[in-house]
Amino acid sequence: MSDSSPLPPVRLHSEAELARDALSTPLLARAARLARWAGPDTRIDAGGSLVDEQLPAAAELLGLTGEDAAADASEAWRVAVDTGLVEVVDEEEGTVAAGEELAQLTSGSPGDVLAVWLGALDTLLADASVPDLDGLVDAMDEGGEVDFSSLDWDPEAEAEFLDGVLANLYLLTVNEDGPGDGPVPLPALAASMIVPSDMGEPTNDVLEQVSDAMMRLDDQFRLLEPVGIVEYQPVDEALMADPDELTDGPSAPVDETDVTRYGMVRLTPLGLYGLRARLLEAGFAAPAVGDLADKGADALLDGTSTFPQAAARAETEQWLAGREPLAAARELLAAARGADTGAPLRRLLCQQALSLVGDEAEPALREVLDDPELGGLARVWLSEHGASDVPAPSEDLVFWLTVDTVAAQLAAEGNSEELQALVEGLAQQHNGFFAAAWRVDHPATADVLEAMGRLHPDKRIAKEARKAAFKARSQQGN
Repeated sequence: MSDSSPLPPVRLHSEAELARDALSTPLLARAARLARWAGPDTRIDAGGSLVDEQLPAAAELLGLTGEDAAADASEAWRVAVDTGLVEVVDEEEGTVAAGEELAQLTSGSPGDVLAVWLGALDTLLADASVPDLDGLVDAMDEGGEVDFSSLDWDPEAEAEFLDGVLANLYLLTVNEDGPGDGPVPLPALAASMIVPSDMGEPTNDVLEQVSDAMMRLDDQFRLLEPVGIVEYQPVDEALMADPDELTDGPSAPVDETDVTRYGMVRLTPLGLYGLRARLLEAGFAAPAVGDLADKGADALLDGTSTFPQAAARAETEQWLAGREPLAAARELLAAARGADTGAPLRRLLCQQALSLVGDEAEPALREVLDDPELGGLARVWLSEHGASDVPAPSEDLVFWLTVDTVAAQLAAEGNSEELQALVEGLAQQHNGFFAAAWRVDHPATADVLEAMGRLHPDKRIAKEARKAAFKARSQQGN
């Protein structure tokens, strides 16, 4: 994934909603409770962890039971220390006290709460990239250093792998063609990191790598779920059982085609917020719907030029909501002017934005009826809104608007099926279209005619378009 091309825009919940979600996550709630519990008698070891003697009391406080109770309490304590909910008073004595960040959870702004939660997320993501403790102990030498080579584990590669998986999950969630709020099968997510995009049938070796990645991700998503970044349905334990250990007794029928048995993961609204924050920090362009609401019309039209249709409409609606309709229409029209390569798409987006504005905008559209760049879209808007006395466009304006529209579609969609249908329709409806089109005084005339020659399936008509493009380019060179 390139950090230069923008990602699809994400629709985030409000900070107030996200802060409430953060406070209700099991891990942050436990960390806060331990921070309030910590006092003069609480002791930590040299690494900042609770001493073993106090883990049972911490687990009891948190209502944790079972064989993982002490480990879960230790994890919550580590988050409390890492996020500043607990601060170390004296390292040599091992004493602690409630940290300054604890007050942010009760009296801070939603942004303050989310900042603490992001710290907790960083801790969990770091932990998720570490192999199990037993393996670490076995790989430790006499000096206390870990021999990573004996673990067959590369810390940086492991962290990059998890970051890549989460980035793919983010993309699947925000992409309009993806599952949206729905869960993603774990095998598909693992395969997205392992199987090359140009591979047809995966080899046995690749499938084994996917299976190994699934097992790693199963452990990692189980660890990450308590921080609220994902909702996770783990891999069915029966799939990992040794056949020799299975009893001969009757068992429930198993649907081998049930993909949910192999794990399902869904990014939560809080997870979307957290991953976007990490992507921004890493230098990626990760827009959110609403980012442009307080910007000018030029920023709106330029920014939404790469947005999917639904996201562009949502962004435009938020932008319009904060403005008086007539002033908004005038600002949009002013931003749509220009002879640069991006101008046709700006005018198309301006026209789409104006379709969301009511009749109050009519004076702004009438003001540009004689404008050579805006007069065409003004006539379209006025006609669609049932305005009277709309002057008919001249033939020159009709051809100019046609070239402008095709240029905008080329910029927005490339050689799409919709554009090919438009090109075929234009050539069919207008006799002598190319004989007149090459004379149109528009910066994109030659490019549009070349595209029409490339897209039209009729060889004779395509040749006419290419000849017209040559004439237009010759005319522009004079």
